[in-house]
Amino acid sequence: MTPDPDVRLWKALDQLVASSRVVIDRPAGSCHPQFPDAVYPLDYGFLDGTTAADGSGIDVWVGSVGEREVAAIACTFDFLKRDLELKILLACTEREAERILEFHNTGKMQVAYLIWRPRSSGAADKGVDQR
Repeated sequence: MTPDPDVRLWKALDQLVASSRVVIDRPAGSCHPQFPDAVYPLDYGFLDGTTAADGSGIDVWVGSVGEREVAAIACTFDFLKRDLELKILLACTEREAERILEFHNTGKMQVAYLIWRPRSSGAADKGVDQR
């Protein structure tokens, strides 16, 4: 029997995060280098040694929950760059995720949608919805 692809995705992301160093290059409260009015509400960076579609490391937002578990994925589209990206929300609460969405959905040049990790249906899954 093939494992549920939904469960496999979240476990694979957890393994990727566990095996990667998180590099925070834009700490909470810092300004975007090109758009100084855009202030990062949480720590933002990338997974070292990974590659996203844009050629840089996979983007990651880091929240305040103790466990290093992927809580959600943000799908973002930038109209100026004509760029679609996935960003990992690591250890984020629902309120922190809302702040991330506000950051990406402010203005007319970006839009974001959040995909939450499903709630656990059993202990074997260990999928935790941080909401």
